[in-house]
Amino acid sequence: MSRLRAIARPRFRLLLVAVVALASMLTAGVVWAESSAQGDGCYTWNRDLASGATGDDVKQLQIRVFGYPEYGKQLAVDGQFGPATTAAVKRFQQAYGLSQTGKGDAATYAKFYELQDDDCTPIHFTYAELNDCNSDWSGGKVSAAEAKANALRVMWSLEAMRHALGDKPITVTSGFRSVQCNNNAGGASDSQHLYGRSADLGAGPHSLCTLAKEARSHGFMGIFGPGYDGHDDHTHADIRSTQAWSAPDCGVRKMAPGAVKHP
Repeated sequence: MSRLRAIARPRFRLLLVAVVALASMLTAGVVWAESSAQGDGCYTWNRDLASGATGDDVKQLQIRVFGYPEYGKQLAVDGQFGPATTAAVKRFQQAYGLSQTGKGDAATYAKFYELQDDDCTPIHFTYAELNDCNSDWSGGKVSAAEAKANALRVMWSLEAMRHALGDKPITVTSGFRSVQCNNNAGGASDSQHLYGRSADLGAGPHSLCTLAKEARSHGFMGIFGPGYDGHDDHTHADIRSTQAWSAPDCGVRKMAPGAVKHP
């Protein structure tokens, strides 16, 4: 009898270890499923992402961290998880107190889900806020779909900027414009507003100069503010591809060679 008990004990221990391991795996699966389910209203990531990954899920991640590029630079939304994306993810993670893995992981996705609404806009900005011209995003220099996609990137940059400035509101006074709306506003003939790439910001909790200075760290390659003709009452920020900064009264000045020198 004692010999049978001696044989049974190791088998019981092995069975117990297997049960515990299975329970752990199931629990982890439930946690991942619950975390992923939170994003179903907009977009859900179903895998971890790291350097070398490609695909639409990488693009979706890049949009969320679009406001966390290197100072004075802009993050490409190309579906290629390279060094710049890794660095942007780390900055995002640092900003929200997450472990700085530089990867798209469950904790990072959970923060994305917390920050986005069901239409994929960040929780503190809306499409309506970025378009006071019309309801269908038509009449600009690009298709309505492209203008709206550009505005989404602008909003994620503004969300990053808002968080960096203590999570106090940022007032948007103008966003996308059709050609007619732009003409009515007296805008430049090739204004970034016509592409959905820009937002005019009004003073509020932050001065116009504070907004102009902070915009440099969040992917805004076009910045025009106090001291630039016609911009003493607002700060313009846009996501053009070449750098054009001019807010002389704020000490913000930098023009890339060949840059278009208007908002």
